[in-house]
Amino acid sequence: MPIQLLPENLIDQIAAGEVVERPASVVKELLENALDAGSRRVEIVTAGGGKSLLRISDDGCGIPVSELPLAIRRHCTSKMAGGLEAIDTLGFRGEALPSIGSVARLTLRSRARGADGAHEIRVDNGVQDGPRPAPLSAGTMVEVRDLFHCVPARLKFLKSDRAESAAITETVKRIAIAFPAVRFELAGEDRTETVLAAGSPEARIAQIVGAEFIDNAVELDALREGVRLTGWAGLPTYHRGNAQHQYAYVNGRPVRDKMILSAIRGAYVDFVPRDRYPVCVLFFDVDPRDVDVNVHPAKADVRFRDPALVRGLIVGAIRQALGGMSLRASTEGADGLMARFRPGGMSGGMAEAPSRESHAADLHAARPGAASPQAPSTTRPAPAMPPGIGARAASAVLGRRAGGFRERGETPFDAETSFFRPLETPPGPREPAPRMSGFEPQARPVRDNEQAPAPASAEFPLGAARAQIDKAFIVAETSDSLVIVDQHAAHERLVYEALKEALHADAIPAQMLLIPDVVDCSESEAERLTDEAETLSRFGLVIERFGPGAIMVRGTPSILGEVDAKALVRDLADELFEGGQVGLKARIDHVAATMACHGSVRSGRRLQPAEMNALLRQMERTPGSGQCNHGRPTFIELKLVDIERLFGRR
Repeated sequence: MPIQLLPENLIDQIAAGEVVERPASVVKELLENALDAGSRRVEIVTAGGGKSLLRISDDGCGIPVSELPLAIRRHCTSKMAGGLEAIDTLGFRGEALPSIGSVARLTLRSRARGADGAHEIRVDNGVQDGPRPAPLSAGTMVEVRDLFHCVPARLKFLKSDRAESAAITETVKRIAIAFPAVRFELAGEDRTETVLAAGSPEARIAQIVGAEFIDNAVELDALREGVRLTGWAGLPTYHRGNAQHQYAYVNGRPVRDKMILSAIRGAYVDFVPRDRYPVCVLFFDVDPRDVDVNVHPAKADVRFRDPALVRGLIVGAIRQALGGMSLRASTEGADGLMARFRPGGMSGGMAEAPSRESHAADLHAARPGAASPQAPSTTRPAPAMPPGIGARAASAVLGRRAGGFRERGETPFDAETSFFRPLETPPGPREPAPRMSGFEPQARPVRDNEQAPAPASAEFPLGAARAQIDKAFIVAETSDSLVIVDQHAAHERLVYEALKEALHADAIPAQMLLIPDVVDCSESEAERLTDEAETLSRFGLVIERFGPGAIMVRGTPSILGEVDAKALVRDLADELFEGGQVGLKARIDHVAATMACHGSVRSGRRLQPAEMNALLRQMERTPGSGQCNHGRPTFIELKLVDIERLFGRR
C-alpha cells in the first residue's frame, strides 16, 4: 500500500486518542484553558459521567470572534510566544479543542472583554459550523455532548457513570489545589454539588485533602540552585493506603512524575511501612527553561534538566522538616482514643487495632527458639550480632551486658548494668563509651532503707514517667498533657538510629568471595556501576569492570550475610539509573531495622522509674522517635483539656 496523506478528520481522531482518554481528560484540558485565560470562577456541569454532557464556563478574558475558527484548528495557540524552551502556561499545543471536536459534538461560545457581544462556533465529528452570534455575558463556555459517539470502540472501554464522575471530581480537585484564589463549582444530575470557595492555600487544602491534614503536617520551604520547594509534608504516622493523596505541582501544573513519587518514598523510607503512603502537597517553582513539560501526551510527566538536584531537594527538605518535629505525633491516634473514651465509643464503628498479644507474638516468632508470648522469659539473652559489626560498634549499640530487667524481689535496678543504656555514638574515632555516659542525672540502685529519688520534671517535652501499664506502656505526665509510650516501639527506634550511625560512620567491611561472580549487564549499566565503584566499596561492595557488558563482583557487604550478588548488582544498576545509591543503603538499613527490633526492650519487661525516664529523655534527643521502624506511633498525647471535657469540666 503506497504512503498517502491521511484525511484531516482521521488525523484529529488519532490525536484525540492521545489527548482524550476519558471524560476526565476533556475536563482537564478545558480547565487548563480556562485558568490560562485568567478566570476567577469556573463552573463544571456533567451528565452521564461526562459521556452525555460536559459544560465548562469561566469568566476569563474570552476569545475574539475573529479567532474562534482558529481555536478549533490543530496547532493553533496563543501560548507559545516563548517557544518550547519557556512554557509558562498549562496548555500550549493547541490540540485540545480540535481533538475533542473530532470525537464529540462541541460548542464553543465566547465573549472577549470589551466586545459588543458573544459568538459561538460548533464542531460535529470534525465538521465546523459558524461562528454566529450567541448569548453570553462574559468569558467562555465550552459544551461537549455525546463523547465518542462516532468512535464506538472507544466508548465501550469507558467505565460506569459513577466511576467516570468520580474521576472528573478527582481531576478538578487536583487542579484546584494549585489555584486557591479561583472558585470552582462542580454540579450535575449525576453528582452531588461541590463548591470549592476561593481562599487561602491552607483552606483549599483542608477542603480537598482533609481538615486534619494541616494539623498533621510540617510546612516546607526550601531553595536549592534556583529550584524552590514549598508545601506540606504529612507526619510519618499520618499515612494512607495508596498514593492518591500525594499531590505534586510544577509551576502550577499537576503532575504524577515517577521521579518525584520515588523521591517522596525515599524521604519517608525509614518512617512509613512499605504498604502505606505518606500524604503530602508539594509545589515546585522552576525556571521554565529548566523543565520540559512536552514529554507526555497528557502532560502528566515532566523532565527536569537536573533530576538529581530535584530529588535531593525533596528528600532533604522533607527529612529536615520531619527531623525538627520528631516528637510531634499524629492527632489520629489521640482522636481515636478519645472517641473510645466517650459513651458508646467502644462499640462505635472504629476499626480494632492489632492487640498487644498479637504484636508480641510476632516479635517472639521472629526470634529463633523463642518462648511463647504468654510466658515471657525473665532474663534476656544477648542479641546475636551479624558479621561485619565490630566490637566497639556492638558495645556502643547494644551495651556490654544484657538481661538488666528483672522482676521485683530480685536484684534491684542498677543503671550501670541495665540493658537500657544510652545509645548515642558521637562522630569521630570510637572509644569504649564510659559507663553511664548520657544519663541525666545518673541513676543508682534504690536500697530498701533509702527514700526513692524525686520524680523527673514534667517540663520535659515527654514529661515525667508516672507508671507502667501491663509491662508494655509507659504513662508520663507533662505540664498540660498525658503521654502514653509504647516502650518496645520507642526503644526499637532508638536502637535503630544508633545502629545506623554505627554502620554508616565508617566503611562497611567486605566479605571477599572465594570465586568472584560475573554479572552480565548492558554496557550502559556496567559504565554506571563502574563510575560508582569507589562509593560502593565504602558499603562493602567490591566490583570491577569485566569486559564491555559485564561486572565482576569480588566482595559483598558482610552485614548482608549470604547475598545473591547478581540480583544485588542488577538492582543497584536500576537504582543508579534513577539517581542514587538507595538500594544498597536500603538493604543495610533493613538489616539494621531487623536487628533493632530484636535488640530492643520487649513488651512484658517491668521498668524502674529511672529506666522509664531515661527512655523518655533519649526519645527527646533522637530524630524520628515519634514512630518505630515499622511506621507505628511510639506515643500518644492526650491534652488535659480534652480529658477535662470527657468529665464535663469544660
